[in-house]
Amino acid sequence: MDPCRIFCGNASRPLAGKICQHLKAPLGDAEVSRFEDGEVSAKYNENIRGSDVFIVQATGAPAENLMELLVMLDAAKRASARRVTAVMPYFGYARQDRKDQPRAPISAKLVANLITVAGADRGLTMDLHSAQIQGFFDIPFDHVYAAPVMIEYFAKKRIPDVVVVAPDVGGVKMARAYAKRLGADLVLTDKRRPRPDSVEIMNIIGDVRGKNAVLFDDVVTTARTLCQAADAIRENGAKDIYAGVTHGVFSPGALERIGRSPIKELAITDSVHHDSVAMPANVTVLSVAALLGEAVQRIHEERSLSSLFI
Repeated sequence: MDPCRIFCGNASRPLAGKICQHLKAPLGDAEVSRFEDGEVSAKYNENIRGSDVFIVQATGAPAENLMELLVMLDAAKRASARRVTAVMPYFGYARQDRKDQPRAPISAKLVANLITVAGADRGLTMDLHSAQIQGFFDIPFDHVYAAPVMIEYFAKKRIPDVVVVAPDVGGVKMARAYAKRLGADLVLTDKRRPRPDSVEIMNIIGDVRGKNAVLFDDVVTTARTLCQAADAIRENGAKDIYAGVTHGVFSPGALERIGRSPIKELAITDSVHHDSVAMPANVTVLSVAALLGEAVQRIHEERSLSSLFI
């Protein structure tokens, strides 16, 4: 069997390099640049005819990240690659996954269509904002979870009297899975949004008094929900507060909020790369390169991914 060929866009170059190190495979030579007017240009500088090609590229903002992936997919297909897999460590444009108000788009479905039409034969991503987005793709689609990485990290810390906290109702399923694996009780914070850019924590469902809490979520952007949940459980008697979030997107002001919050440590993954951003002392970055690398290897060898979920 030919080795898998791994390429990347500019959004995920460090992570793609780590995936290649895990697989002991070279990172493919692809040039992703800009024309003078800012439009995206892509070119493969090696022959990929008949190859099993994997393109590693997160699709969050800015929109050029998504455009890079689309152009690379099209170029690979036109270069006669046998199969092209879009490896998206972070699937952007996932928040609008349903029409929850009049005259609104379903952006996640639009992006799924774009990726498919651009030439992807298969998709691979991690910790979707909503699991049902898998159904928006009309191609085989693999969805892996950062849970093995997060659970290993927090289990090694041996935090005594630990409870797992879901920062909102939408994160209950994820938090329940973490609580089961860590042998901890589950607590829920109930929030409401009086305005789109504002969050208020209304109730704490469960007992955190005298216990150490770990909040788990899929993505942190403004960090308002995470920090207000931490404030609320601290007011309800929690001792040390930790957090584990897969995708650290971090809009302006988010890192400052986390630095000022009662969160003792926030663990994120390297699914989103931050160029030259100084992380607060209480932020730890864990790598998911081995997890994604194993998934890539299994897809290439037509093996099951089921054991990655255990």
